[in-house]
Amino acid sequence: MTKWWGIGVLGGIGMLFSHLLDAQSFVESALMFSRTQPGGSARILAMGGAQTALGGDISTAASNPAGLGMYNRSEFSFSLGYFDLSNTGTYFSGNTELSANNRANRSQFRIPNFGIVFSSDKNSSGILKGNFAVSHTRLNDFNQNIEYGGLNPNTSIIDYFIEDATGLPPTQFKSGGALFNTPTELAYNNYLIGEATILNPANSDRDYFTDVAGQPTQRETIELRGAQSQWNFSYGVNVQDKLFLGAGLAIATIRYQSQKLYREDFVNEPVDNLRLRETLEIRGSGLNLNLGAIYRLKDALQLGVAYTSPTGYLLTDSYNARMNTSWKNFEYQPGEFINNEEATTDVVISEYLLRAPGRLSIGATVFAGKHGLITADIERVNYGGANYRSNTFDVSYDSDNERIRNLYKSVINVRFGGELRLEKLRFRGGYQFMPDPFATEQNGVARNWQTLSVGMGYRQKNFFVDVTGMLSTGSLSYRPYRVSSAPAPLLVYDQRATQMMVTIGWPF
Repeated sequence: MTKWWGIGVLGGIGMLFSHLLDAQSFVESALMFSRTQPGGSARILAMGGAQTALGGDISTAASNPAGLGMYNRSEFSFSLGYFDLSNTGTYFSGNTELSANNRANRSQFRIPNFGIVFSSDKNSSGILKGNFAVSHTRLNDFNQNIEYGGLNPNTSIIDYFIEDATGLPPTQFKSGGALFNTPTELAYNNYLIGEATILNPANSDRDYFTDVAGQPTQRETIELRGAQSQWNFSYGVNVQDKLFLGAGLAIATIRYQSQKLYREDFVNEPVDNLRLRETLEIRGSGLNLNLGAIYRLKDALQLGVAYTSPTGYLLTDSYNARMNTSWKNFEYQPGEFINNEEATTDVVISEYLLRAPGRLSIGATVFAGKHGLITADIERVNYGGANYRSNTFDVSYDSDNERIRNLYKSVINVRFGGELRLEKLRFRGGYQFMPDPFATEQNGVARNWQTLSVGMGYRQKNFFVDVTGMLSTGSLSYRPYRVSSAPAPLLVYDQRATQMMVTIGWPF
């Protein structure tokens, strides 16, 4: 099993700001795969994603399957979306005179949702009818680019490598050693660090040194790809047009890839530059159950409740890294000159289980006759409840699980919106807020996400089309490494996501 290298916490956006981006530790990836949004149709997302007490939309197959009981006809629908994400930030702002502006963009088209509802005929047994649905929903989108850079007057990543290596002899870099197949091993094999006995045989071989002492210009490019989705197989029943009950099974999938290229350039040092490239792929699938109910108190008011069980994932990750250094024909030891050096890790494959937390939501919908509605949800998720375990019981994740419990907290997500109906036209608006999932503020940045949405639709008997636009914003931070002797480099940046979405459907 590999412990993924990476010290920073890089916040990110999924379909609507739903996860962490830098999955370079088990603790960080637990939040990334747990902080999902209930996706769905353009109609639902235009109203802030609130849907627990609404029903009659394909989105409810993944959120509250009781809403399927409100269908009177079968229906097929699919959605198309365009997504544009931009990041703008500063590196070392407030710590030095340098304030380097950084910007990276990522735009793409996608299919966020599609599904079909099969409606049955009414019966006379008290249960008026039952409807079955199959849908596919994208819960997280990991695609984005981050680029940043600037002069670091305090430290180099070499300082991190020295701290990481100190305390154990060079055998730690051999097969079976504590730092085998890590970037610190690559730094050792690239002569960036060495045991102190090279300087003086009397020194301890558990101490390390470097020949590089200058202030580096640091740059990093992070490319993230992949998505988190689920297939839902759900059934909802209508009991006398008053009580609606539903249940569903979801098959969830994760496809994630991170490519990081980190570089340091030096002036007046024996080395010109170092480059570290890391690739991490995570793939897997899981299951969860979804239960829900909606009660119609009167024609103008509906109340809903839904519970999604924890999702049990079986995940496989594949990690490898390569480091290159350009030395200036440097005499590392008497008679040993170094120039262009390179070292790579093995491809390290690990398999393990992740239990992502469940979620409980309650909602209410108020109808203004045939003129429109207002709907709202609150959802509780305990991100500290995520945990890992080995599928072979030969690896302990106790330290990771303890950090998850201490680092993350339970939050209440809020979503609300409304719809105005004018004959065949619909006009909608909504808002959603996701609080910071960290128990304490990280790097002086609160990771709150908020989304404003507007939309409109057109409906007739055998066809409908809905269009939605969403704007999501939030502030984030990232540290590429940490050392105990000096302030760690810090990137603080803002994310802005614009999403356009259209849903087309055919009742039949």
